Amino acid sequence: MTHKLYYEDSYMKSFSAKITKQAQDETGQWFVTLDQTAFYPTGGGQPHDTGTLNDTNVSNVEEIDGEIRHYIDSPFENLDSEIRGVIDWSRRFDHMQQHAGQHILSAAFEELLDFQTISFHLGTEVLTIDLETEQLTEEQARKAEERANEIILENRPIQPTWVSPEEAANYPLRKQLSVTEDIRLVIIPDYDYNGCGGTHPSTTSQVGSLKILDWERQKKKTRVQFVCGNRVLTQLGQKQKVLKALSPLLNAPEGDMVSATQKLLIAAKEKDKALEEAKEALLKYEAMELLQSGTQLNEQTVISNVFQNRTIQELQKLGRIITAEGPNCVAILVSENDDKLQLVCARGGNVSISMKKLIGELLPQINGKGGGNDSFAQGGGEAKILGQELLDRALKLLC
Repeated sequence: MTHKLYYEDSYMKSFSAKITKQAQDETGQWFVTLDQTAFYPTGGGQPHDTGTLNDTNVSNVEEIDGEIRHYIDSPFENLDSEIRGVIDWSRRFDHMQQHAGQHILSAAFEELLDFQTISFHLGTEVLTIDLETEQLTEEQARKAEERANEIILENRPIQPTWVSPEEAANYPLRKQLSVTEDIRLVIIPDYDYNGCGGTHPSTTSQVGSLKILDWERQKKKTRVQFVCGNRVLTQLGQKQKVLKALSPLLNAPEGDMVSATQKLLIAAKEKDKALEEAKEALLKYEAMELLQSGTQLNEQTVISNVFQNRTIQELQKLGRIITAEGPNCVAILVSENDDKLQLVCARGGNVSISMKKLIGELLPQINGKGGGNDSFAQGGGEAKILGQELLDRALKLLC
């Protein structure tokens, strides 16, 4: 088995080793196993390390069937010489900060509120824990965050310890162990005792700081998003950049941005409402003009027109206004939209011709789809013919 150097020293940035195996997995990806490694494989909610073996990139590390596979870009030619591994330290230390911060925050929620952590995920930007509670208040989150940062500032030691099942029983573990052998505890004395196979800094102060960003209810649990260490500075920098850019746009200092944004949204809604009302008035005026241009066909007045780049919604509104104002009217409205044709057929209350049947005969001529009922139908299809030709065919069907 591979000697796991990351458990001996999580701060090890480089090491030497010998290749014990080189092969391709079922997907054709090359990997090597080593007699010893400082590369941490994915596990326990913590992502794998990356780095290099000699000059070859290590893109993934997985422990499969008891062997630690280092996935590489290309195979090595010489398998007998000693190989040098270098860890991507910024990635590793970030994971150490986040993972230790998770232990600290989970312990704070349990200590203060008796909320147990069900699961944990360390993402590339934020990390999450799922708490066994359906509700989390602002005050509860604030207290847990304050307690976590207290523990961080106290610079308590973080002590990984290998124990037997009998020895593990003597510790006040935060949750039940998932293994019965090779038990590794991560201990923050007088605060948190937890079974864990991840990498951690040697003291809580190296976590730096912890900030809860948000939380949401998911079924019968609550998912909490937070960041630790250098990610806190990254988040602060990103948010400060956004606030700095918004301040001149809103013409308001940072403290007044919420109220300024609310006023802006209210004004925008009022303008949208006024614009919608103006559009409705224009459509009604347009419908009245179309009513004046109707053609008498049998006992009905037919209102027909070809438009350019009108939405189906506008055609529908025009059709409804026309037939509401003219109970003896039939409205056939077509719009040419690039390579598409859209069509609305509507009838007034005194007309018996089926619009559903009419559009059902027209749509196949343009490879179209649509639907409706006897009073009102709509659809669209390909512009295989001109809009006026489609309109002419509709008028012939009405005769």
